[in-house]
Amino acid sequence: MYDPIERLQTIWSQAKNNPLLQQKSAVCVSTINAEGFPDGRFVDLKEISQAGILFCSGYDSQKGRDIARNPKVAMTAWWEPVEYQVRLFGVAEKIDSSLADKYWQSRHQSARIISAHMQQSLPADSLQAIQENFKNAQAQWQEKMVPRPANWGGYRVIPQQIELLRFEASRLHYRECFTKTGSQWHYQVLQP
Repeated sequence: MYDPIERLQTIWSQAKNNPLLQQKSAVCVSTINAEGFPDGRFVDLKEISQAGILFCSGYDSQKGRDIARNPKVAMTAWWEPVEYQVRLFGVAEKIDSSLADKYWQSRHQSARIISAHMQQSLPADSLQAIQENFKNAQAQWQEKMVPRPANWGGYRVIPQQIELLRFEASRLHYRECFTKTGSQWHYQVLQP
């Protein structure tokens, strides 16, 4: 039987190496908001490993607040150049601070400034106020490394189910579903 994590790593690697894919690591993470509705947004996929699927975020962002209330999340990706859709769901848990530091340091300076000086998902007075705040923060951190804020880190999603769909123009898609019970993955082919 196939290992779904290894398959997912292979498909993502093929997608990232395809020059036609613009956003190489964009995946949609869906949480359940305070009103009980699903709430999806794209994040930057950082890592796929046997330990789980990793992305970074502010812990006090909308998704962070949602995960704190209910750690069950879904992730979806459409990697068109390799004609694969990936769907999975599982439980998100915070990564440790040393791993958060590693990913923080790998970010572009403007991304660090925005994460440190903006309150993601909260209302703003105006677009002009946001731009002014960013401009001031850029001047402040022009030649310095922005330290990782305590409210910024990442989540590792421990998948419980993974579905891989290989697209076919005829719509006779090839769908494989892997469901985890304990430490074992169970495989099932699904109808298109």
